[in-house]
Amino acid sequence: MLTWPNFVSQLFNGLASGALLALISAGLTIIYGTLGVLNLAHGALFMLGGYAGYVAFTATGSYLIAVVVGALFVLVVGLLLEWTLIRRFYHRPAEDQILLTFGIGIVIVELVRLAFGSLSKSVPPPSWAGGITQLGFMIYPTYRIAVMLIAAVTLLVLYLVLYRTRLGMVVRAGIEDATMVNILGINVYRVFLVVFAIGAMTAGYAGIVNAPVVALTPDIGDGILVQTFVVVVIGGVGSFFGAIVGGLLSGEILSLTSMFNPAWSQVMLFATMTVVLVVRPQGLLGVRGRE
Repeated sequence: MLTWPNFVSQLFNGLASGALLALISAGLTIIYGTLGVLNLAHGALFMLGGYAGYVAFTATGSYLIAVVVGALFVLVVGLLLEWTLIRRFYHRPAEDQILLTFGIGIVIVELVRLAFGSLSKSVPPPSWAGGITQLGFMIYPTYRIAVMLIAAVTLLVLYLVLYRTRLGMVVRAGIEDATMVNILGINVYRVFLVVFAIGAMTAGYAGIVNAPVVALTPDIGDGILVQTFVVVVIGGVGSFFGAIVGGLLSGEILSLTSMFNPAWSQVMLFATMTVVLVVRPQGLLGVRGRE
């Protein structure tokens, strides 16, 4: 039965999941916008960050250490992947890049499955974000509120890096014309290395932040990857703010639709993407003429 408290609760759930989708999508759109690489391993990196954080939490019992370790571990993995494999495919056809990143994702998933098995793992929320919070008009899980705040602060930091630093200026220039950046004497491959690592780190960071909400399994990144690509298409490829808008919109669509019929939530998400592609092919905040 549809009631006002249920509706408001689902709105909050949509904000929490949408903020997380926006964070993951921001990393994906930075990678694709700058490097032109369609990273199908992004969901696996999301999962890997969750498991790395789980190992750190098991060893230390500290949520903060788990988040830091999860993010830094995937950052290092991203650096190694770009340095050893990804950069060799920048000038290869898109099909080769897709096959490479798809294969990387499979390898990561199977290595995690070999190490941890297929049974789910869980990370409890930190003590300061456990339990529920009384909001006056409803009660709501405290950690979900924390997820919204964590995602918002992280997106703000990414915005400052992209729009208020020299690195961000080079990254945004590389998104528009990587060849011209290289001509200007900037080592564009070094920038690409940093960009891929940052994009991978955001996925891993989101993976451990999400761990207290949804149990970890080796396949958890599959569904996230699909939703993330839908977010990027809706918001606009290469648009940081598009990733945020698309993430929040997608989160609300999934949440509100599941209130009536969970089986239709994914259908409505893809239906929305289809409408956006018909009305505005470049996405809500994308640039016209962009590949």
